[in-house]
Amino acid sequence: MPAPCRRSLIVLSAAALVAVLAGVCPAAAQDTAGLIVLMRHAEAPGTGDPAGFTLDDCATQRNLSEDGRTQAARIGGRLRQLGIDQARVLSSQWCRCLDTARLLDLGPVKDLPVLNSFFGQQDEEKDRITQLRQFLADLPRDGKPVVLVTHQVTVTALTGIFPASGEAVLLRANGTPNPEQVDRLTVP
Repeated sequence: MPAPCRRSLIVLSAAALVAVLAGVCPAAAQDTAGLIVLMRHAEAPGTGDPAGFTLDDCATQRNLSEDGRTQAARIGGRLRQLGIDQARVLSSQWCRCLDTARLLDLGPVKDLPVLNSFFGQQDEEKDRITQLRQFLADLPRDGKPVVLVTHQVTVTALTGIFPASGEAVLLRANGTPNPEQVDRLTVP
């Protein structure tokens, strides 16, 4: 290969690498102050939960698969790439959400009942979402990142987005019940 062609190939390869690396840290997430990561739990095969499940007994619930456990750890790694090394991590009380939150490895996990699922109980949606919107409005714009691990119905009710398992919607606290949507994050 002639030298000018080699140089062109090297320049193009370097440009492609820069473009790929730029995608690792979206501009919206580089400043983590006031960032809210609203995410659906990682992969848990099935829909809903078995009849008669209880929150305090994981054996009665739909739980993360091995792939889901791996996915949750990868999501935590991706969030660290975005500059979120530590966060306030809050979760639905469902085991698949708590497990996802712990596997992110971004800080201690606390349950937040307002993140609980209302799947099959749509009469609870309005009150639950109103409470969650107030929680979001109270978050400081300059606060440390907050990770909220919840369910598809909650993410959809808040954002209109039907998230895949493990998908996150990145929001920015703005002092209102409707934080600014800045990006989406999907990690297979």
